[in-house]
Amino acid sequence: MCLAIPTKIIERQELMATVEIGGVTRRISLMLLPEARVGDFVLTHAGFAIQAVDGEEAEKTLALWRELAEDDR
Repeated sequence: MCLAIPTKIIERQELMATVEIGGVTRRISLMLLPEARVGDFVLTHAGFAIQAVDGEEAEKTLALWRELAEDDR
């Protein structure tokens, strides 16, 4: 199974972006979503932003991820 995770763009340089999730940052490609801007939430899969997502929905999804992680402990 493959998962796309909502991440927030915190920096952008041309078609590359730095995204953050849970205090961890990663560099991803915006080649598939060139209109994405700093502050946007995007679904990230395999190093690519694949879809823009609503910030409120992204926060809800991330809260569910955190809840699952706590239950797994």
